Amino acid sequence: MIREYRTIEEVAGPLMLVKQVEGVKFGELGEIELADGEIRRCRVLEINGSSALVQLFESAMGINVSDSKVRFLGRGLEIPLSMEILGRVFDGMGRPADGGPQVIPETRMDINGLPINPAARDYPSEFIQTGISAIDGLNTLVRGQKLPIFSGSGLPHAQLAAQIARQAKVLGGGSNFAVVFAAIGITFEESDYFVTEFRKTGALSRTVLFMNLANHPAIERISIPRMALSAAEYLAFEKDLHVLVILTDMTNYAEALREIAAARKEVPGRRGYPGYLYTDLASLYERAGRKKGKAGSITMIPILTMPEDDKTHPIPDLTGYITEGQIILSRDLHRKGIMPPVDVLPSLSRLKDKGIGKGRTRQDHADTMNQLFAAYARGKEAKELAVILGEAALSEVDRLYARFADAFEKRYVSQGYTADRGIEETLQIGWELLAILPRAELKRIRDEFLDLYYPG
Repeated sequence: MIREYRTIEEVAGPLMLVKQVEGVKFGELGEIELADGEIRRCRVLEINGSSALVQLFESAMGINVSDSKVRFLGRGLEIPLSMEILGRVFDGMGRPADGGPQVIPETRMDINGLPINPAARDYPSEFIQTGISAIDGLNTLVRGQKLPIFSGSGLPHAQLAAQIARQAKVLGGGSNFAVVFAAIGITFEESDYFVTEFRKTGALSRTVLFMNLANHPAIERISIPRMALSAAEYLAFEKDLHVLVILTDMTNYAEALREIAAARKEVPGRRGYPGYLYTDLASLYERAGRKKGKAGSITMIPILTMPEDDKTHPIPDLTGYITEGQIILSRDLHRKGIMPPVDVLPSLSRLKDKGIGKGRTRQDHADTMNQLFAAYARGKEAKELAVILGEAALSEVDRLYARFADAFEKRYVSQGYTADRGIEETLQIGWELLAILPRAELKRIRDEFLDLYYPG
């Protein structure tokens, strides 16, 4: 039985205190009925004896404490799910935002799902082709992996996110692939860009979009990644699809968490973020992966902007601990016109070795990847030396490496936001670039592959 309470004690920002409640649980959904009949939603944030601290989904403006009543619904926030969600756009509360009808649910899921039990996890091992050489060739994404993108304010992570969502596919997986895209705290202009981009390219038909704008309540930014992951779990583990989840921007999520923690007067941790930020992020990231006995999988790409491009900031720092690597965007490459500006040297995919090689990509992939990394690193050193000592001080081989570094950035890393390169094309470009160097310099590639692929 749903009981109503007229015991609202006070409202402070996004929080409201209700006294003398019975049988109310943490995370339970509630409704506030105003004197004029307007309904606003809330969620239980804390229970202390017979007092419940609730968090408002909408604004607190207009709530008269003495005239309003609260009822608790006996369930958490749920999302209605069926295969109809593909091709649809929803807001941060799971309501249709594309003018379409409500989803007729096959099932409903509580958005506060659990991380995958480590004992039930299957090891990530299949290559996902994003069509982006800097990722596919050097920092390979593997099915079931969590691979974040670390960006900076003003860098084109939105274009990169849209490109990955459009192009990503499991080779040999056919049409058994879906994308769940959650945009957290973005501007209307960015939201319009994503929706238009997906519609224009036809990618929307296999995509579920969740959109939360910057002017929407902070509580929506807390719920939207959980909405997206619940939808992904349904598609992956109930419908056996390979699902790619893209969450952008996780910095806005963490800011909302800090805002709510401050309203609750919690003791702040590093830079004012709550002390449980690590645990909270882990509860999201660890919902991705593969399960034993299940054909489907969830691969996750969280995107976050690093305040002041600081990799030691709590959000990228903690994200790096939980996930399996990172793709880092470079402001210097962006200034040079390299698109996408992926800085391949500090970027890392810890599982790349599991998704490449014979039967997955190509037998020479690992050797060429290691050689390209080594040659690019030496080329960057040669260019720095030339700045200090002048190009005349470089040896002939160092000049070749400097030339290689420039060509590598222009041909391999830079490809624009519309080019969709297959893995064969990416490997071919790598070999053409390695031909700049004498064969004797390619010490990281086995002779059998040099005989087969080296064009020099």
